[in-house]
This record gives sequence, C-alpha cells and structure tokens, in this order.
Amino acid sequence: MEKALEITDLRKVYDTGTVAVDGVSLSVGKGEFFGFLGPNGAGKTTTIHCITGVNRITEGVIKVSGTDVVKEYREARTKVGIAPQEFNIDIFGKVGKLLDYMGGYYGMRKEEREKRVNALLEQFEMIEYKNTAFQHLSGGYKRRVMLARALVHDPDLLILDEPTAGVDVELRHDLWRFLQALNKAGKTIILTSHYLEEVQLLCSRIGIINKGKLVALGSKEEFTKGGKSLEEHYLEIAKSNK
Repeated sequence: MEKALEITDLRKVYDTGTVAVDGVSLSVGKGEFFGFLGPNGAGKTTTIHCITGVNRITEGVIKVSGTDVVKEYREARTKVGIAPQEFNIDIFGKVGKLLDYMGGYYGMRKEEREKRVNALLEQFEMIEYKNTAFQHLSGGYKRRVMLARALVHDPDLLILDEPTAGVDVELRHDLWRFLQALNKAGKTIILTSHYLEEVQLLCSRIGIINKGKLVALGSKEEFTKGGKSLEEHYLEIAKSNK
C-alpha cells in the first residue's frame, strides 16, 4: 500500500533534557483512517508537531507522501492539513475570509481560492455562515470551520487533534458524518481523541503511545477482539505500561 505517512525511529528530546518521543516508527497507508491514542503527556502532540514542522526532530525521519519533512520542508508542509484542538484563529474574522486567507497562505490564486472556499462551505453545510464572524458561531460550526481551513489546500494527510472537543452529542454525530465522507472519498486521516467510542467508530487501525514509546499498533478488530471495547483494551494497555 502507498504510504501517506512514514515515521522511522523518531526521537525528540527537548532542551530541558525531557525525552518526549523515543524511537517511534509507524506508517499510515494512503486512504487510511488512523487513530493515534495515548494519555496526556504521552508524546502524541510532540509527534504531530514533528510531522508538521512545529518541533525540530532530534533523530529519525518523517516523510509525508514520500517527502522528507526536514529536507523538503516547504513541499512537505503543503501535503499536511491540521485541525488543532485550540481555536488558533482570528475570532473576529468572517468564515469565508478566514478560509480565503489560508488558501492565500498556500499560494492559491484568487479564482482558485474562491472556488475552493465555496466548495468547502457547501460540503460542510456552512454557506449561510460565509459572512458570519467566527466568534458568533456555535461550537459545532466552529469545529467545521477548523476542519474546512485544514482542507483548503487539499492536503494528502489530514490530522485531527480532538476535533469534537466541547461539542454536544448531536453536533458530534454531524462531524463524524463529514469525516466518514472525507475518508470514503480517499482522504487519509489521523485522529487523536479522548473519546474512544469515536476512535472505535471511525478508525480502521490504531496506535497507542505511552511515555514516548509506541506500545501497541494494530487493526480495530485486534483492539476489540474477545468482545471487549476499544476502551477496555486501551485501559489494559495503559495499566500494563505504567
């Protein structure tokens, strides 16, 4: 299977001496919906920051669609879209303008941006909110904007960090529907979430990181065998790696 992401012997040591990620290797196939789990401080966010170039890699290699994220940083960055948990966005900006700005950041021409923004607004059922300020949206629609912003440049790899945090049950199901449609259309997605039922529903393969090391990796079926839920298996693995 063609790889959307390849991580080989990733190690990240901060200036304080803290080893945040220690020898992690994994790959995500093109078109996969991959769940990346672990307790707070396990190394999930550090790994994501290494993929996106926010963190400098201490050792190892990361490639996105075959492009080295260090040696070919500019090209690699265009291949990744990330929807972070935090709303790192101009809350006073209007939805359409926020998406258009991101398209400009990736070098898209005005006409191309306009078509792409309108297509995303249609896809995520937000046409009526095009001229609404971000701060006036509900929690669920704010999450839709973050998702649309991550997709403006049509990246090969979409990373979602707690995409339904703070969203009520009904709106969470709406977001799940959008994510399933994206994946069905061929988009490669990496999901981190503390809602394990969400991961069990959406993901086909799952990796668990703890104390900077990859402690489990397998298909959803492997994690739910024996009639147990993903949550039960996750807790067992977490306890055994304390």
